[in-house]
Amino acid sequence: MSDRFNKNSKALGINEPLKHNSHGRPVTRRQFIAQGFATGAATIMGTSLFNGLLFSPAYATLSSDLEALKVQCGIATQGAGKIPFICIDLAGGANISGSNVLVGKQGGQLDFLTTAGYSKLGLPGDMIPSIVNNQTGTNDFINTDLGLAFHSDSAFLRGIQSKLGPNTAANINGAVIPARSDNDTSNNPHNPMYGINKVGADGSLLTLIGSQATDSGGNSMSPATMINPEVRPVKIDRPSDVTGLVDVGDLISLLSQQDAVAVMESMQRISAKKLSKINTKISTNEVIKDLINCGYVKSADLADRFGNPAALNPAIDPQIVGTNGIFSQMEFDNDAEFRKTAAIMKLVINGFAGAGTITMGGYDYHTGDRATGELRDLRAGRVMGACLEYAARVGVPLMLYVFSDGSLASNGQVDNSADGRGKGQWTGDNSSTAASFFMVYNPSGRANLMGATPDIQAQSQQIGYMRADASVETSSSPAANNVNLLVQTVILNYMALHGEQANFPTAFPNHGLGNATLMDNLTAFEPIVNSVVGRN
Repeated sequence: MSDRFNKNSKALGINEPLKHNSHGRPVTRRQFIAQGFATGAATIMGTSLFNGLLFSPAYATLSSDLEALKVQCGIATQGAGKIPFICIDLAGGANISGSNVLVGKQGGQLDFLTTAGYSKLGLPGDMIPSIVNNQTGTNDFINTDLGLAFHSDSAFLRGIQSKLGPNTAANINGAVIPARSDNDTSNNPHNPMYGINKVGADGSLLTLIGSQATDSGGNSMSPATMINPEVRPVKIDRPSDVTGLVDVGDLISLLSQQDAVAVMESMQRISAKKLSKINTKISTNEVIKDLINCGYVKSADLADRFGNPAALNPAIDPQIVGTNGIFSQMEFDNDAEFRKTAAIMKLVINGFAGAGTITMGGYDYHTGDRATGELRDLRAGRVMGACLEYAARVGVPLMLYVFSDGSLASNGQVDNSADGRGKGQWTGDNSSTAASFFMVYNPSGRANLMGATPDIQAQSQQIGYMRADASVETSSSPAANNVNLLVQTVILNYMALHGEQANFPTAFPNHGLGNATLMDNLTAFEPIVNSVVGRN
């Protein structure tokens, strides 16, 4: 390996902004996020509660009548029966292919590229995945512990593994999609959350959430044809945003949670009885009566499920923070990215929100060294691992999608610093090396790849392919050179996990993925819908 790395160069701190001589001063929100100058609330109110109300001990728990009224009033069950969906938006153009997730030619991830191609992806000749260790007779640079093949020294992989419990990895699988997107712009319509909602994902408190106050909830845009203003993502980027979602008034502090619920049920019954005496000859009266009655029902439901602060607060969830938590107390206290992740995953994985976006800034890391990018990729991996491990602890499936706006490349020079790990320095933007990937956690066992033979399964795990020189073959899939179709491909795969891919043309009648046979070729996994856990 070369020693040409400048010994006077110093890797930037993990939260230090990136200042590129080749870029102008950041002026837009996206530029501030991508270069790390900026890091990335709605409230649901119960109706006013009053002291001094009498209630019957017979209603000390949420009654069956109220459960029926929840359905009548359109109160969503947690998760709406769909697989939780989280996407991670790495703002700035992060490396995904090669040095992290392996990407190959037509035969799949292990249909190897050329040495020069891997060099462009930041891997020197003595670290490329096609090399076999003569002593072990195996390839030491390929890791398939998560089903999806990673480079064995991938910073993403090291971060993910640092957060997984001993049995979680065996139930994870994934697929990679080589796909170009523009560098350094939020105009890439990468975010699939509106489409995920359109095919059924919903939450009991919120439909969509995201860590940025944008129409997509993230850095990159959503496809314009999918945007639904009625479900615009609510900004959630810290635990206080989560705990501020529900206000059940003062009654909880005066009575036990159980008694407070009973009081609100009594309020609903008294109100309903009085409303029944109102003249119903005018049609609008019925609408008004329903709105008032459902307001009381919703208040009782909120108090029943969220009167205990521990139900929502990620900071006091022992599965998330603490001695046995996914994050240590020190990690949680000292890193805003981990607090943001905890807030998003708490809501989505428990079904309080249908889908969420975690935006991480500072991924435009072509700084002439390797260490800066490695440290940021490591933290991103820890965020991915935290989401997967929390799904395992809650006992529900998860689809985790990772994307970035464009990508970057190496000129072959090596960073031999401790954090550079002897890999190629990142020296410039390069959209042709871009890729996205998703991972699926299934409590019942690793998701099965589509295809009857290992060769077909390998092609299912890599949707599209790269040329030997590590540039995306733009004709290899509809997603390869069109970000809108990349989003459609991700949604198709989400539907396929539920066995609903045949409904895709109905949900998206003007889609660009081709006929049923072509869509089968864009689908990675067989359904896991039978493993979806009811979360009412």
